[in-house]
Amino acid sequence: MTQSIGILTSGGDTPGLNAAIRGVGKACHTHYGMRIIGFRDGFRGLMENRTMSLDGETLSGILTLGGTILGTSRDKPHKMPVNGKVLDMTETIVANYHANGLDCLVCLGGGGTVKNALRLQQAGLNVVTLPKTIDNDVALTDTTFGFDTALGIATDAIDRLHSTAHSHHRIIVVEIMGHRAGWLALGAGIAGGADVILIPEIPYDVDIVAEAIKARKRKGKPFSIVAVAEGALTKPEFEAQQEAAAKKKDKKTKDMVVEAELIYAERTLKLARQLELLTGLEARPTILGHLQRGGTPSAADRLLASRLGTAAADLIHNKQYGCMVAARGEATEPVALQAVAGQVKTVPPDHPWVATARGVGTSFGD
Repeated sequence: MTQSIGILTSGGDTPGLNAAIRGVGKACHTHYGMRIIGFRDGFRGLMENRTMSLDGETLSGILTLGGTILGTSRDKPHKMPVNGKVLDMTETIVANYHANGLDCLVCLGGGGTVKNALRLQQAGLNVVTLPKTIDNDVALTDTTFGFDTALGIATDAIDRLHSTAHSHHRIIVVEIMGHRAGWLALGAGIAGGADVILIPEIPYDVDIVAEAIKARKRKGKPFSIVAVAEGALTKPEFEAQQEAAAKKKDKKTKDMVVEAELIYAERTLKLARQLELLTGLEARPTILGHLQRGGTPSAADRLLASRLGTAAADLIHNKQYGCMVAARGEATEPVALQAVAGQVKTVPPDHPWVATARGVGTSFGD
């Protein structure tokens, strides 16, 4: 019998999602003769049974498009707002899976999507996931699609801000996405020549940051670029967060993304004000925000998404479910969802990128 697969995209939009949809869909249809059904707007679309056929015509021409033709949402199967209430809609999702005659559900998303996929696996569904996020923080994969594009965008922004910082003798504080992991800020900071890089994994002292900027001023460089990940914390904030997490009362972790973004922006504005007072230089914050997630995916992300997508088709054909398709060098490898769910790939303090940044004189405020 012809196998039928469903595909959905969940969480934030990311460059390369359409390339991944195309990779899965074309490989499944062309090589294995499978039927492909897309579900609109993530797990909500699966719950509401809103579908679209992903035939050859639909998949044609989407490789270079940003965003996702399926739409996306952050809804969770077990905590979904419905008619003003938050309900567990897992049973409805399971019913729709079977009503559509699916043999497997492919979920494209980050860490949260992996956890939701694992819940559906535990409810009896065949599930495969692909790792996407600009944060590059999905565990047990070399990289995630979307990261390379965002890295290029953030680096380009830092490049452009150098001229303003130099011309006006200012400090430019550039907030880059990454609330749990600093891969994006670290990579863009190195590639863009930032003078200070602040990431969640290395708590900073604002006085040390200010001193690094003043040292540059004494050397005749009255301007600085500070690349700060949105989740970067001062040492007291970091310690307070660790203590709260130990007590399982970590109020920093929020389901409401908008609220979290406001918190991050407030921190960045506060940092800019502090540096202005401590250094005597004008400081201007620049928050890149969703600019980093939009637009045409890079060649590297198109290639990665296509590789992972076609590998997913092979796994489905071989009935190997309950896994994430991880990037391993130029190859791929299935990793059990249980091993990935709930894990975060953070930047090790001794990572070669950190050593590289320190080697060229970049301050981490520690």
